[in-house]
Amino acid sequence: MPARSKARKRAVDVLYESELRDRAPLTTLADRIELADPPVPDYTARLVEGVVEHAERLDELLAAHSQGWSLERMAPVDRNILRLGAYELLYAEDVPDAVAISEAVRLARELAGEESPAFVNGLLAHLLELKPTLLP
Repeated sequence: MPARSKARKRAVDVLYESELRDRAPLTTLADRIELADPPVPDYTARLVEGVVEHAERLDELLAAHSQGWSLERMAPVDRNILRLGAYELLYAEDVPDAVAISEAVRLARELAGEESPAFVNGLLAHLLELKPTLLP
């Protein structure tokens, strides 16, 4: 598995753990960096920090464009994969749009329920269509 793919999975792990433990993601990230077992890739830190920085806007967009699903109704792992995918899609200029979506779908296939990959793909593809209107 490529290094960035591993870093993305680790970022989802940190975000998911933080949500389940009701802890700030940056606190969980700092703990994981300190433990270094396994070491936390720089890209994982960048992703978690980016999701945290843009959390309000990401959640707003996901809630507004997930037809029939509130953020609270989504499975926690789906919600965090979507946050990560939307962050890369909208804010990570060095990540091609297709890569952001395909990596999020791959994570959903690996970590989430049977219907999750299609849900993640559909929602992120919709955000991609709207991308020119979503950011200043």
